[in-house]
Amino acid sequence: MRARDNSQKIEEEFIEAKRNWELEKLYVDLGSAKGKALTPVEKKFLRGLLCGFSPAEIAKTVYNSSSSSTVRVYLSNGLYKYLEEMLSNQAGENVKVKSWSRVTHLLEKSGYKKSWSSIQDVNSVKDNIQNNHTVVDSNQTESWGKAIDINNFYGRIQQLDKIESWVDAQSSRLILLLGMGGSGKTALTAKLVQQFHSKFSCIIWRNLRRKPCELSLSESSYNVSLPLEVTLNQILQTLSPGFQTVTAENLDDGISELINCLRSTRCLLIFDAWDAILCTKDEYSGMNIHDSYHDCSRICYQKGHEMYGELLRRLGESPHQSCVILNSREKPQEIAMLEGEALPVKSLFLDGLEYQDCNHILKAKGLISFKSSLSKKLVDIYAGNPLFIKLIATVIQELFAGSISNFLKQGTLIFGDIRMVLDQQFNRLSDLEQQIVYFLALNKELTSLNALQEAIVPKVSQRVILEAIESLQRRSLIAKNGSHISQTQVLTEYIVEKLIEEQFNLMQQGKYSFSNYSVFESHFKKYIREVGLNSDK
Repeated sequence: MRARDNSQKIEEEFIEAKRNWELEKLYVDLGSAKGKALTPVEKKFLRGLLCGFSPAEIAKTVYNSSSSSTVRVYLSNGLYKYLEEMLSNQAGENVKVKSWSRVTHLLEKSGYKKSWSSIQDVNSVKDNIQNNHTVVDSNQTESWGKAIDINNFYGRIQQLDKIESWVDAQSSRLILLLGMGGSGKTALTAKLVQQFHSKFSCIIWRNLRRKPCELSLSESSYNVSLPLEVTLNQILQTLSPGFQTVTAENLDDGISELINCLRSTRCLLIFDAWDAILCTKDEYSGMNIHDSYHDCSRICYQKGHEMYGELLRRLGESPHQSCVILNSREKPQEIAMLEGEALPVKSLFLDGLEYQDCNHILKAKGLISFKSSLSKKLVDIYAGNPLFIKLIATVIQELFAGSISNFLKQGTLIFGDIRMVLDQQFNRLSDLEQQIVYFLALNKELTSLNALQEAIVPKVSQRVILEAIESLQRRSLIAKNGSHISQTQVLTEYIVEKLIEEQFNLMQQGKYSFSNYSVFESHFKKYIREVGLNSDK
């Protein structure tokens, strides 16, 4: 009787792993690799690893001991070897478990992770297990190391209400959340999942951007995305486990099966980072400058990912009872063609947060300005972008002793991760789009299509200008109100910083004339006077 009680107690430890992983299948497959069933202790340590615990943390939780030697011996002489045997047989090549932190990555890659789990940080999972708290089932996040903390979610009340009305009325089967990098698309989606989890039978979250640890040395560190067949297999593994494996040759059948599942089950399906499968500027192969002008409004799919467009079209056109949410920095052409207020395909643009919501972020970061005008100026400069506000608040706290005034006086506003986000978005633009962004940054009077057409060299037609403006709108970089065109101050700041660096480099190389640099300098000084960054207020 006591042995059975002890066995049951062992099974209850790290039980959170059962929510997120195909445990029984994993036990069986590892048992086959071992040659006999896993012991209760091996199962327990495996569950600990799947919950994100290190060997030291497992030892602390299980034995209340600071020494992890027993756990490490069990892992090195047992589980790691069984895992290597099992994964090598499946992959047809030699697979090595180099550390405990690689276990979850390798098993997820092999399909042992369920397509739903809890949106939270690994440390939150540990806390919930150790404190015997129940975790609400929601969906899968791809980046546990940068999981979303929705406990500090601010604002977006109107957007939440609007999307909720769409979901409750079941009038929207495909919704695009559009916005610049850092605008909070993923955080808003996480909040939606928290609010909507009871409205759906199944919630599946897929991130289309692969993490750096998933890439080979020959692959890009940022714009490498999951092939559609991999994504479909991951989804259908939950919705239709008995369906044949989807390959590049039977993608159409895989899409049809997914549509059938969305008809039979009310599912919330989320595709995060849709822009990861879209082309960058450099991928418009074979175009000269005039070709890229004429094709600048095309937001195309990367080579080998074109069938994602077909998936999107069919998700929008085919009737089903589910809801699909896309997060993207750019609006896909399929959405633009299918969307409408009275249609089942809709898009929602996320601009910056309101000042009071950004102020909550600043206060949470420890920034309390006695002059509200200073924090208001800071929010205006970064266009209420929540990621930028958080990043810059940290810089102000660490480098400027919490003084917003001192930070603004030093003048350099775009750097670090903020620069990286804007670089990623700017580098995706065509030559004409980049030229328009430059002109808008340095010539605030050029706010009409006619003025832009006169300024662009070489000359292009009004149609091409319109296509470029439409593309920039879809890429969340400019706003158009009637005939007036504008861009956010943070983007203008980015362009000015970029131009200063370019002109300085040319000056160092002796490749500019005095008159050209003078024109640039005068534009820049005019800009400084307009935004008042050299003011002592």
